[in-house]
Amino acid sequence: MRWVMSIRNISMRKAFLGWPDKQRGFSLIEISMVTAIMMLIAIIGIPAIQAYVIENKVPRVAEELQRFVARLKSHTHGFGASPYAGVNGTTLANAMRSSTVVSVSGSGAGASIAHGLGGKGAAGQGVITIAPQSLGGSAHGAAFSITLNHVNHAACPGLASILQRIADIVTIAGKSGPVMVKDMSHEPGQPFDAMLADEQCVSGDRNTFSFTFR
Repeated sequence: MRWVMSIRNISMRKAFLGWPDKQRGFSLIEISMVTAIMMLIAIIGIPAIQAYVIENKVPRVAEELQRFVARLKSHTHGFGASPYAGVNGTTLANAMRSSTVVSVSGSGAGASIAHGLGGKGAAGQGVITIAPQSLGGSAHGAAFSITLNHVNHAACPGLASILQRIADIVTIAGKSGPVMVKDMSHEPGQPFDAMLADEQCVSGDRNTFSFTFR
């Protein structure tokens, strides 16, 4: 009888204090609102995080390419008027295969080098390519170009600003067709224009950077 009275007293005390006898769960509307807020935060936050990651990766990618250019120049020094006539994707892939910055997949002529600054990194999107070039009326292979396509706008103009230090020509294709933002292949040369480079970049993974070296 005593325990019955104790339970009744506890129930009366809870009722007096306004305590519910049972814990109430979340309603469907509340759960829906929280889910919608979380989705909105994810939609806004993920692109910002991606841009931050790309922006911080730019110096490492540029440094890797600078090392490759310096190594290629030293290996081809004294090879005549067209030292770069034979450079191709295999040349770049073999040099970058041990890199921890860019990703190399496949081998030979079919090798793909993903720069990680935008694009899928496969099927020709978000990759680095190399090709022999002529420069200032010189023979084909007297110079070579390195191109990065499907680059995110977060890499603008940082990528161009770093690599322009060793490149003779810098071209960016984004808002319009390819636009030279530096051209030192003739006299008088066109120094690097950082503002022009920034203006060429368009939002998203839709920018192509090309650097020509001799």
